[in-house]
Amino acid sequence: MKANLVSAIKPTREPTRRVLIGSLIALTSLLAACGNDKTDSTASVATEAPMSTDVAGGSPQRIVSLSPTHTEILYAIGAGDQVVAVDSMSNYPAESAAVLTDISAYEPNVEAISALEPDLVVIGDDFSGLAEQLSAIGIASWVSPAPLTLDEAFQQIDDLGQVVGHADEAANVTQKMKDDIAGIVSDIEAPATPVTYYHELDDTYYSITGNTFIGSIYELFGMRNIANATEGDTDYPQLSAEFIVSQDPNIIFLADVNCCGATAENVAARPGWSDLSAVVSGNVVALDDDVASRWGPRLVDYVQAVADGLSTFVKSQG
Repeated sequence: MKANLVSAIKPTREPTRRVLIGSLIALTSLLAACGNDKTDSTASVATEAPMSTDVAGGSPQRIVSLSPTHTEILYAIGAGDQVVAVDSMSNYPAESAAVLTDISAYEPNVEAISALEPDLVVIGDDFSGLAEQLSAIGIASWVSPAPLTLDEAFQQIDDLGQVVGHADEAANVTQKMKDDIAGIVSDIEAPATPVTYYHELDDTYYSITGNTFIGSIYELFGMRNIANATEGDTDYPQLSAEFIVSQDPNIIFLADVNCCGATAENVAARPGWSDLSAVVSGNVVALDDDVASRWGPRLVDYVQAVADGLSTFVKSQG
């Protein structure tokens, strides 16, 4: 499955972030090796319908969420009262703090989950085969990996709404997201020449290509990802400082503000970076790490942040 790199990364736990990045690279490399065509092999997995096991007796009333994105979705569609526990990285909305646990989404403890007596466990990317382990002890689960497109993200919200008995609320949420995103995109007049960008995941220059869900957001505005030029075996390449400088992106988006303390100032202080077009023109955009890595309702905020960054760039050129 194509993984969402940072959807479960807690900003203050940098070692965990490094482990997740390493796991992701290994996973995407394996997927690439399993097929004759890298793009086709990954897409076929990432577009699978969510897996679920039936919840006896109707809608679940004791939900455990092991995905920060899906925690946000559950509360947004009105299922918050059904959530009895969330994983250690679920930090939004504020109400979820009341059911926060130390259960890891990436190394889940089956015994700890079972002790919560859930009638449904919501899982993002199932790295550990948790769904099968839960099924063996009679606990239902719903598994859905990260989407590759906006349509997949909307469908996932609708699917989860169906599973937890909030189909109408989920449909309302996705429709509002669609309307808001369409309005944001329509308000931005794309430049005649594609704007190049660099999206930074951490301070060791891990990034994303346009084949990822994150990359698809930038493509809404016709922007060109400098990482696409790497043509490697992963859509989450680790770039070099020299490569980034050579590509001289028009805009730099920092999705490592919370985790790694990235700022426009310390980016400018990196050797050779002070002369980058994005730095000179003031087009280094700080993003909220969580908002820039999840595909729940706050995705609208991320689209707006990208639009604002693009708009600022266009103005700086005028």
